[in-house]
Amino acid sequence: MRKGTTFTRFIIEDLRKLPEATGDFTLLLNTIVTACKEIADDVSRGQLINVLGSADTENVQGETQKKLDVISNEILIKALEWSGHVGAMASEEMEEVYPIPTKFPKGKYLLVFDPLDGSSNTEVNVSIGTIFSILRCPSGISIPTEQDFLQPGASQVCAGYVLYGPATNLVLSTGQGVNGFTLDRDIGEFILTHPNLTIPEKTSEFAINMSNQRHWEPAVKRYIDEVVEGKEGPRGRDFNTRWVASMVAEVHRILMRGGIFLYPRDSRENVKEGRLRLLYEANPMSFIIEQAGGAASTGRERILSVKPHRLHQRIPVVIGAREEVERVERYHLSMDKES
Repeated sequence: MRKGTTFTRFIIEDLRKLPEATGDFTLLLNTIVTACKEIADDVSRGQLINVLGSADTENVQGETQKKLDVISNEILIKALEWSGHVGAMASEEMEEVYPIPTKFPKGKYLLVFDPLDGSSNTEVNVSIGTIFSILRCPSGISIPTEQDFLQPGASQVCAGYVLYGPATNLVLSTGQGVNGFTLDRDIGEFILTHPNLTIPEKTSEFAINMSNQRHWEPAVKRYIDEVVEGKEGPRGRDFNTRWVASMVAEVHRILMRGGIFLYPRDSRENVKEGRLRLLYEANPMSFIIEQAGGAASTGRERILSVKPHRLHQRIPVVIGAREEVERVERYHLSMDKES
């Protein structure tokens, strides 16, 4: 589809190709996008309307919530609970599944979201975003429970994110490639600006928190040592490093110009299983990355094949250029055999 197409038209024309489409999915996406426009407005006016800083509360993971975490979560809940398109919702900011109140109709989809990824960056005006994932509610389930959300990432119907930066970008995949849109604030509509996004197989850019180096597994240390050695090392070329501490921003950069992002597990007690959340961050971003021609791995297996066993499960993440992700996997498998 050509550049300049509105998001609404894009989705409608895309789903016309599916004879079984009822329009519910289109309406669900439009509701999510409308809520994200409201979040974008709050983010852009943060200091002016006093929504920055700590909310003096903690989420289920024991992390201090920012005011915008709480506000963004509430915006999404209120926008979607009455819509009739979802059977239940799960958020990184809530301990349990959010059931649809009985006064509202229920839909056939389950919505999973991180309302404001990278919110610790709000006070320094660094790009942050909303990540979402849409699953089908299992057949015959009228009151979805946590178990119904524990589906492998490959089962996702749709995954997307909205990046709140110098521009507000929406990136989306329904399993037929990846497309990027930019919010035109004059008309209040997302416009297709990056059709058919693809990730180059080769890259010379990596993102990882180097301050954790002493805690990494040997395979990660080997990989990073090699790229840091540059032309003089076994890779034979120089690499640049980038680190934003916002997964939305890291993935967006990879989609725009290539690269690899690593948040591996390490020896620290709270990172032994990994740091990022499987349902709210790793699965939707892995779905997008794979649809753009990249790869997404725990370092040992494909992320989208992992069967979740709890709502707030954490997992190691290595995503981006296929060639680099596969190299990290080879190092892990080789060193696991040696140990």
